[in-house]
Amino acid sequence: MSTFKWHNLSPADVLQQLGSSLCGLSTEEAKKRLAEYGPNALVEKKRRSLLFILLGQFSDFMIVVLLVAALISGFIGELQDTVAILVIVLLNAIIGTVQEFRAEQAVAALRKMAAPDAHVLRDAHEVTIDAAELVPGDVVMLEAGNLVPADLRLLEEEELQIDESALTGESHAIEKQIASLADPELPIGDRFNLVFKSSMVTRGRGKGVVVASGMATQIGQIAGLLQDEASAKTPLQTRLSRFGRYLALAVLAICMLVFGAGLLQGQPILLMFLTAVSLAVAAIPEALPAVVTISLALGARKLIRHNALVRNLPAVETLGSVTYICTDKTGTLTQNVMTAELFFVAGETFESLPESGANSPGTELGYAMALNNDITVKDDKPAGEPTELALFEAAQSAGFDKFVLEQQKPRLAAIAFDSERKQMTTLHQTSDGVTGFIKGAPERVLQQCTQSLGNDSVTKFDIADVLAEAAQLANKGYRVLAFAKREFNGLPEPLKAETVERELIFLGLVALIDPPRPEASQAVTDCLTAGIIPVMITGDHPGTAMAIAQRLGITDDEQAMLSGDELAKIPDKKFSQLVETIRVYARVDPEQKLRIVKALQAKGEFVAMTGDGVNDAPALKRANIGVAMGQKGTDVAREASDMVLLDDDFSSIVRAIRSGRRIFDNIRKFIKYTMSSNSGEIWTLFLAPFLGLPIPLLPIHILWINLVTDGLPGLALTTEPAEPGIMKRAPRPPHENIFSHGMWQHIIWVGLFIGGISLATLAWALSRDVAYWQTMVFTVLTVSQLFHSLAVRSESASLWRVGLLSNLPMLGAFILTLFLQLVVIYTPAFNTIFHTQPLPMLDLAACLFISSLILFAVEIEKWLMRRGIIYEQ
Repeated sequence: MSTFKWHNLSPADVLQQLGSSLCGLSTEEAKKRLAEYGPNALVEKKRRSLLFILLGQFSDFMIVVLLVAALISGFIGELQDTVAILVIVLLNAIIGTVQEFRAEQAVAALRKMAAPDAHVLRDAHEVTIDAAELVPGDVVMLEAGNLVPADLRLLEEEELQIDESALTGESHAIEKQIASLADPELPIGDRFNLVFKSSMVTRGRGKGVVVASGMATQIGQIAGLLQDEASAKTPLQTRLSRFGRYLALAVLAICMLVFGAGLLQGQPILLMFLTAVSLAVAAIPEALPAVVTISLALGARKLIRHNALVRNLPAVETLGSVTYICTDKTGTLTQNVMTAELFFVAGETFESLPESGANSPGTELGYAMALNNDITVKDDKPAGEPTELALFEAAQSAGFDKFVLEQQKPRLAAIAFDSERKQMTTLHQTSDGVTGFIKGAPERVLQQCTQSLGNDSVTKFDIADVLAEAAQLANKGYRVLAFAKREFNGLPEPLKAETVERELIFLGLVALIDPPRPEASQAVTDCLTAGIIPVMITGDHPGTAMAIAQRLGITDDEQAMLSGDELAKIPDKKFSQLVETIRVYARVDPEQKLRIVKALQAKGEFVAMTGDGVNDAPALKRANIGVAMGQKGTDVAREASDMVLLDDDFSSIVRAIRSGRRIFDNIRKFIKYTMSSNSGEIWTLFLAPFLGLPIPLLPIHILWINLVTDGLPGLALTTEPAEPGIMKRAPRPPHENIFSHGMWQHIIWVGLFIGGISLATLAWALSRDVAYWQTMVFTVLTVSQLFHSLAVRSESASLWRVGLLSNLPMLGAFILTLFLQLVVIYTPAFNTIFHTQPLPMLDLAACLFISSLILFAVEIEKWLMRRGIIYEQ
């Protein structure tokens, strides 16, 4: 049924097509159709069990490598390493399971939006039934406050207005009509004779026939998109997966080389096997998943203090990598509150109602705005239709209080608004008789004006100039209303529109808009500074969308805007060429939002999508990171998202981006630190046999170094403050290798440097024929890595500029790890376990000095980087 263009057909034709009538269906016919079409409910795919989701977490290559490392650790007797690795892997699996399970709640939230019951005509009688029993052809009664239970083609309406903002993004209630519409390709938001499931009736009443139910409704199609769309992998997940594959191959090759070199030197097979296996365990940074998880968790904890709730931990880092932010307009960039912003009075435009004396155009316009509305007080707050609320508040702020004025000018009668006249009249008792105030669409009200109220007197009305002004305001995205009045000696008879709404005196125009959030403009500027392109995607009118985009600085080029109609006519290949030039999309439907996100992702972009409505949910789920609004957002949007802004503050995204970049930087620093350290151990063990030196370390030494250096210092790097100028650099290319910008070169030369000073220490100790030569090498390897952890705290800034006290956890980790190393050297019990010997103070001092050389070497590297001599940043 949903394939028909119902908006093109007349009510009679729709009823005929559906085999129904104004009296509705019979009970028997409804039962037949219920069996044919199924219940009017959203169908969910079979959900995966928690166990199935949990098992899926162990398929990642890096996790497999860690599990193999755990088995090897257990094999060589290092059960504490086995336990540590398994705990880390299990923790990550549990976190991943919780995130995936939450992601599957989106459709469940969508189901909650369905109306519980419906008022229908069955057997020509009005009855209330469970909304799930509705079928195509049922005639449904609607009134203010109802949730629409299915997609309906209107048959009758009386002042009917529907809030479709959650579905279409339209910022104000839509006035509905009965007449058929000619254009077969109208966007959903312009099909004024249709109402859609789960939208809200805000005013009036109506009657409609069900044209689509269940999954065939517009909201049902969104549910289908949500179920079919897979979440995209984060940049960090992609990079770490690739890193794990390369690392496993490299470790295997290195261990074979070390094992072979030891055998060629004549070392015992068992010793070399244990050494090679220990080296394999040491080379795999099993703390990496813990570092990543802790980094993300700390970032999420900081963000919640800024009203950003992270539902999916990897989303924190993803925000630091996005290249495009596709943002909804209504309620995200704007306040979702209609506001009277401009006033055209006596030929001039004002930003507030002009102050003037009695009977002046400004005063009379204030009276008209205050009195010509149906605003009431509910729970001590004004309540009513959003446009009328905006007029009421603007009048009140200028000193025209509706409830005070109604005591002076009581309402006698009213001619209600309807979609054909597009205007409303209220009549009030005054000391001189009766005054009628009229408001409505300029093209209707202005046609009925014969005079205009000027500053000094009533003058002849020039309709052309005022129409031109109204058109100019409309082109800037404003919703424009015209106000007029007419004086009567008494209450006019008969009280009809055709006798009252003529020979009017024009008072002025009022331009309304859903204004941008105060903080949104700066947030857009910050995004552009950070190399992130903001794109507005909205279901609202093109003129309104472009007006907001211009105000916020997103674009002022009208060629950079596409409407939903235009987008529908562009083939995928051509759109792929255009997508990176478009900054504003207007009047788009949910499938088109999804198409935009996919097109950008196909071009290699990482996309963040913000939104608050049901219509945003599929794109929120598909985007690399979905950001939902917490206050005005729907449950569906929140469940489909990775992060929720609790205060609906767009600028919170900028803070999240900064946090994401800092987290990614810190993860890079950990990888740089731990891989350089591991590289130092590998070079030391690999080169010693070729230089005619004995095996420098025992397996237990390797595992100890791995435990203490990768542990506390590595975790302390997660608390490192943000780099200077972090928000002034472009985003890292999404597919950029994690070892770029000099990291792999750093790992190689630092590894060789640490290996070199360790072997030099070994040669020096052997030349002196001291028995504790192995303890000296053990100490230099351990402490040099500690100094290296201080050096890599910043990518390019000097440690002296960063300051030792700017990361107290790192300073504490350095001191504690050094203390533990001294305990292993100077405690007899540990001497036995670790095969170490106490060092004389001079030799210990020499080891500490030799180890500190790495700090100065890395500072020289950073000095060269700051001057652009090495590594392109």
